[in-house]
Amino acid sequence: MRVVSTKAELADALAALPGRRAVVMTMGALHEGHLTLVRTARTLADVVVVTIFVNPLQFGPTEDLARYPRDLEGDVAKLAGAGADLVFAPGVAEVYPTPAVVTVSAGRVGEVLEGEFRPAHMDGVLTVVLKLLHLTAPDVALFGQKDAQQLAAIRRMVADLDLGVEIVGVPIVREPDGLALSSRNAYLAPDERTVALALSRALAAGADLAAAGGGPRAVHAAAAEVLAAEPGVVLDYLALVDPALDPLPEGYRGSALLLVAGRVGTTRLIDNVVIDIAGIDVAGAGSVESNEEH
Repeated sequence: MRVVSTKAELADALAALPGRRAVVMTMGALHEGHLTLVRTARTLADVVVVTIFVNPLQFGPTEDLARYPRDLEGDVAKLAGAGADLVFAPGVAEVYPTPAVVTVSAGRVGEVLEGEFRPAHMDGVLTVVLKLLHLTAPDVALFGQKDAQQLAAIRRMVADLDLGVEIVGVPIVREPDGLALSSRNAYLAPDERTVALALSRALAAGADLAAAGGGPRAVHAAAAEVLAAEPGVVLDYLALVDPALDPLPEGYRGSALLLVAGRVGTTRLIDNVVIDIAGIDVAGAGSVESNEEH
């Protein structure tokens, strides 16, 4: 496995690796969720490229860019064991040699949910994803389902801009107790980690009710009840939407996303579950969002 840090080195390395190419984009601090993406990529392509870049454009002025965990040496060792062929780990000046003037706008997809609490976050994500797609020129790119809004925005960008790359979403990897794997889990103190389990429990409650035939409002209410019982979670949102992140119309049946975001201590966490809506609420269907702290 080769590790490169410049665009020129990347181009040379790619030229020496013919065949169907997959890319997995990360910000480092790799965990089993990232490695699952790499192993899945290994089954879909001849060449697996992994990028490691903490993208400043997707962090707001009060967010954790400076303290975001970084462990390039450890990440490289993990990737070698997972089957990566090439690692591209550039510095900020290599990716953004001059201040960005032309960037990507996520449009409406970037204004809802995460967009309400992290303005311009999704624009920063799409800008770096587009740059890395151009630099790595993959046939297929893999992204985790945990960042469901990011995955939806990337799919839309690829379709709208005719980028000609296959986007594959990979299911969330969880700890045995249900907590979704995240690099930010390292910030959680032991007692905070226990509190954080309320997020996955809430999603499981909603999913169970959907499987039992509950309608959208009932599904949302079941998840909200779990979160209301855990005062240690400061909720940003709990939302039930369709796969394109649009509110569910009355009488909706089919695949839907139940998403949650909130803070435990100083750590902001997100999670989601894909469910199937088969039931209809007696009072009418629809999605409900909550931005109240509790």
